[in-house]
Amino acid sequence: MSRIYKVLVTGPVGAGKTSFIKNISEIPVVDTDVRSTIDIGKETTTVAMDYGLIHIGDDEIHLFGTPGQDRFSFMWDILSEGAIGFILLVDSTNPSTFPLARKILDHVLSRFPIPYIVGITKNDIQPAWDPDFIAEYLEVEPSRVRPVLAIDRKSVLDFIVYFFELYLKAKERR
Repeated sequence: MSRIYKVLVTGPVGAGKTSFIKNISEIPVVDTDVRSTIDIGKETTTVAMDYGLIHIGDDEIHLFGTPGQDRFSFMWDILSEGAIGFILLVDSTNPSTFPLARKILDHVLSRFPIPYIVGITKNDIQPAWDPDFIAEYLEVEPSRVRPVLAIDRKSVLDFIVYFFELYLKAKERR
């Protein structure tokens, strides 16, 4: 029996949300990237959402990526509605984004207490912060933190499969 799931992909600007979704989606990704009007370290930024779709077995997974800038935080609530869980991506090379990652984590969990996992991106670039340090900073269990290369399809797929393993375990406990 096939099921349909909605999963939120969130995190600070530059964490790899758009790349994550683009590298796994089976359809052309719907994105709302526009030229950034402020210096955010990259040329374009997501202003509303990214949307992609994948299948794992018979299950259909709809991925909704949030904007990473705090000024678009109203979209976090809109896109979280109906999600079974979320993936928080954190750029391991940019500790200046860790406070916003923590804010996003707290924000989503305070309104939508759903399962989540933290993806540590850019861990292949040095200097990268250790995932255990990031878990400690975010005050999450180390088992919820896992490296993922947002630019690598296999890494993203393995990460999503791991997310669903955790989600199904959490669902069994309820």
